Amino acid sequence: MSRFPSRRVLLTGASATVAAALLGGCDRLGNAAWFQRTLKTGEDANLFVQRLLLTEQALAPEYAEADISPWFKPNGTEDPPDKDYKALAMGKFAKYHLEIGGLVEAPFRLSLADLRKLPARTQITRHDCVEGWSAIGKWTGVPLADLLTRAKLKPEARYVVFHCADTMDQGNPLEGGGDGAETDEAAPAGNANPAMTKQAGGNESRKDSGGQQASEDTAADGGSPVRYYESIDLVDAFHPQTILAYDMNGQALPVSNGAPLRLRVERNLGYKQAKYVMRIEVVESFAHLGEGKGGYWEDQGYAWYGGI
Repeated sequence: MSRFPSRRVLLTGASATVAAALLGGCDRLGNAAWFQRTLKTGEDANLFVQRLLLTEQALAPEYAEADISPWFKPNGTEDPPDKDYKALAMGKFAKYHLEIGGLVEAPFRLSLADLRKLPARTQITRHDCVEGWSAIGKWTGVPLADLLTRAKLKPEARYVVFHCADTMDQGNPLEGGGDGAETDEAAPAGNANPAMTKQAGGNESRKDSGGQQASEDTAADGGSPVRYYESIDLVDAFHPQTILAYDMNGQALPVSNGAPLRLRVERNLGYKQAKYVMRIEVVESFAHLGEGKGGYWEDQGYAWYGGI
């Protein structure tokens, strides 16, 4: 029986070809505006193929309890150094509130206790990191579709943006930032998040990505901190496996894995699974966010569409 090649196979092959060309001395080609437009066209094509081959409700594979990984490796930030986040963590997130706004008719906010009272979904799924590792975990949380339905999206709504607590770049060392997890590589002084797991990336943006509860720290030069943010379209936002998880493997989400709340959008790569979610903003475009590409890593050169 013939089968379509998976998007992962197609994307891996295309990425390898591009990487080989660039590493072979094609820096001029890689920086050319027309070539960047071609890559963007390829990303749009991948999104089109994914939407064509999969129905909007097609599920990512789910696994048995016996398949759960003994250790779920944290990705990205492991202990946000931001003082407001640390205060929330010290109080076991009793004062945490998730805010939902933007292009909605009925904005609202919910405490972690409120979120735990809502109908929940539990799923055992595999996390695939762009760096090449995978892990299987059990997640419990609130379906994002339920929250968006409650908020009543306006007709022009197209994307859902997740603003997070972790500062990625800062012109001044953050208060309370001395006890973050060690990284694989020394962080540049006064710049990168010291609690950040080593990641690949290009030149770093200096624009503030938003966030409310963790928004008081500012750079020494008066600039705003750059906080992690991510976005998905409404197809992924309303997918039944897209949840805001507060439990992992039957226990409250650890700080290293995104407490108190993280996104699980199971048909996407790991960098789309935003951790430390503080605020949800429904938007029509990304123009007012970061470099206008829809996410922190996207601003560094990653593809916006991370479907697998």
